[in-house]
Amino acid sequence: MPLTTGLVVVALLASGATAHGDTVVLAIAGSVEEVLTNIRNWLMGILAGLATVFLTIGGVRRVFGSGDPGEQEKAKEAFKAAGIGYGLAALAPLVVTVLKGIVGA
Repeated sequence: MPLTTGLVVVALLASGATAHGDTVVLAIAGSVEEVLTNIRNWLMGILAGLATVFLTIGGVRRVFGSGDPGEQEKAKEAFKAAGIGYGLAALAPLVVTVLKGIVGA
């Protein structure tokens, strides 16, 4: 195994690949409003995704914790966390509107 790794390294070094010093711009924001809109979209996506994970965990705990009161309580807590997450995701546009007012965009 080490022999093949050594051969691959030698082949890569001998290939003459050079690194270019060009600057690559990954994203350009046209305005502050565009940045805040992107933040809102990311925030809503992350919160909705996490809420969905908690909803799934709560459902699995509810189904597989058939008679255990401890598991049923944990399922309820997961459902509550999912509801809070969905609520925050729904409020994300309001938060961005407040930020726009603060920034002046």
